[in-house]
Amino acid sequence: MPQQHGQVLTAECVSKLYRRGSEQVAALNDVSLTVNRGEILACVGPSGSGKTTLLNILGCLENPTSGRVKVYEQIIVDEKKRLSEWALTKIRRQVFGYIFQKFYLIPTLTVSENVMLPFVFYRKHDAPADVDSILRFVGIEHRKYHLPVQLSGGEMQRVAIARALVNKPSVLLADEPTGSLDSTRTEEIGELFKQLCRTEGIAIVLVTHNLHFAQIADRIIELRDGKLSRPS
Repeated sequence: MPQQHGQVLTAECVSKLYRRGSEQVAALNDVSLTVNRGEILACVGPSGSGKTTLLNILGCLENPTSGRVKVYEQIIVDEKKRLSEWALTKIRRQVFGYIFQKFYLIPTLTVSENVMLPFVFYRKHDAPADVDSILRFVGIEHRKYHLPVQLSGGEMQRVAIARALVNKPSVLLADEPTGSLDSTRTEEIGELFKQLCRTEGIAIVLVTHNLHFAQIADRIIELRDGKLSRPS
């Protein structure tokens, strides 16, 4: 499925409704956007504006109530049709890498073992060489045998990024990736993201409250009350 240029990801008129008692709440309301290969798209907005919901729908982790999501022009999900869970798992594995504010590292595993977890799940056999190369790329190779408790916050985030890269994704989805980092570590992660776009052609969709960090993006969208107030 991965291609070398053009649009990677498209959302068309996506809405997401939740029930809150007898009330119906719109987490997203008619949101449309595109994500292109090799660009960073930042999504900003206040808490509760729908940013994480949008990220989850783009990454095929959550269903929209209406609208559709396309990956390389293939419709992955819409209000009338959804691919099987097996097919969606395959797309997640081939297309997406996921980075979260909470690093979700396994405390009893070393850095290398944490990064290799996707290989365990997907039963790949070329993990060691790939992992060493990725650890070197994110600047954490010297910590490969350390446990998470021995790492700084910035180092743990680099491990989480390495884990997201191990399957060679086309799109990184990053939810508040610098929320627990100081300004210096935040700048370092921003430079790493830009390098990924330049050298690997990876597209990054970034959700952040940090307006300064959002300036690394090629485009910025703003969500308010589930609607785009600043278009893509």
